[in-house]
Amino acid sequence: MAEQQQGDLVIRPFTSGDRQGWDPLWQGYLTFYKASLPPEATDTTWARLLDPAEPMHGIAAVLDGEIVGIVHYIYHRSTWTPGNYCYLQDLFTSEKARNRGVGRALIEAVYEKAKADGASRVYWLTHETNETAKVLYDKVASRSGFIQYRKVF
Repeated sequence: MAEQQQGDLVIRPFTSGDRQGWDPLWQGYLTFYKASLPPEATDTTWARLLDPAEPMHGIAAVLDGEIVGIVHYIYHRSTWTPGNYCYLQDLFTSEKARNRGVGRALIEAVYEKAKADGASRVYWLTHETNETAKVLYDKVASRSGFIQYRKVF
């Protein structure tokens, strides 16, 4: 994915120097979902996001030299299509980036990358109480109607 500029907003893949800007947004995302991870899980996630051999990727939204939004996405096989699916796993923006089109720009960047890489769909989950995000999501995608079940080990 090439760097894209939309006004003062730059959308680009993560680089190794982005860890300091990524960390507060990652922690903000975890806090929003009332989750915590051990430091080694965060370190592993960051390493995977930068490893070209991994199916996990990340994109930064940069405004005035500061990372104000992040998105992570993962490619995986499907039994329904020859091509991969793209799971948009995490999307988060800083307070100052909200209502400025940053979330939409990050989603659109994932769409562009997934299409270029031959994925047949991009999908994601959000919590049913995340009303603010659902307003955006309803504009850029359609709800599948599926309900997620899980068993945590």
